[in-house]
Amino acid sequence: MTTKPWDATILTLYPEMFPGPLGISLSGDALARGTWALEARQIREHGIGRHRAVDDSPAGGGAGMVLRCDVLGAAIDAAAAPGDTRPRLLMSPRGRPLTQRRVRDLAEGPGLVIVCGRFEGVDERVIAARNLEEVSIGDYILSGGEMAAMVVLDACIRLLPGVMGKSASGEEESFEGGLLEYPHYTRPRDWEGHAIPDILNGGNHGAIARWRRQEAERITRERRPDLASTDKSPSPDKSPSTKA
Repeated sequence: MTTKPWDATILTLYPEMFPGPLGISLSGDALARGTWALEARQIREHGIGRHRAVDDSPAGGGAGMVLRCDVLGAAIDAAAAPGDTRPRLLMSPRGRPLTQRRVRDLAEGPGLVIVCGRFEGVDERVIAARNLEEVSIGDYILSGGEMAAMVVLDACIRLLPGVMGKSASGEEESFEGGLLEYPHYTRPRDWEGHAIPDILNGGNHGAIARWRRQEAERITRERRPDLASTDKSPSPDKSPSTKA
């Protein structure tokens, strides 16, 4: 029985930007194995007239241009047939901030349709008519939605089954339990006068778990107090087995 890949469709004026960095490392390996599939579609194929126009001046005046609703609507309809249950995202600085919880929800679904905006924005009517979910990756402005779309895809793909070597690699990361991640160390044991904390070398896994929890709480309080106030991660209340 063949498992259907997690299916990503990107609507963009620059399909040549994909897969870009998604074609290497974990996501690239997963793409080659068929764990996920990618299609980058050219919005301009649905443009108006001989020059395939995709934008027009904003109603009411103002600077810049706006992506036309008829053009974008046609592009979405061609990419997502009736019955396609994939969420439809519009990368937008006014969207809801992307969170790890939302990423997990998206990764557990069938895939995504992502619209990459350009110019001043997208005609508001197509957002409502095609049920686009506006998503932001941060409080700053990019030249277009393509780089933001890659961020969303990378965050989702690494959570797909078999992409990361160990499931714990994803379970103990920043944001997964409402906390930022604890500090990491590896060899050499001493480097430029800085030593690995003794507790990590002692072999007491219960003590290590408590230390990591305390460090995660400290870092979260210092750097992201907004997360610290919503922490729901369980405290390590007993030592895991030290047996292999």
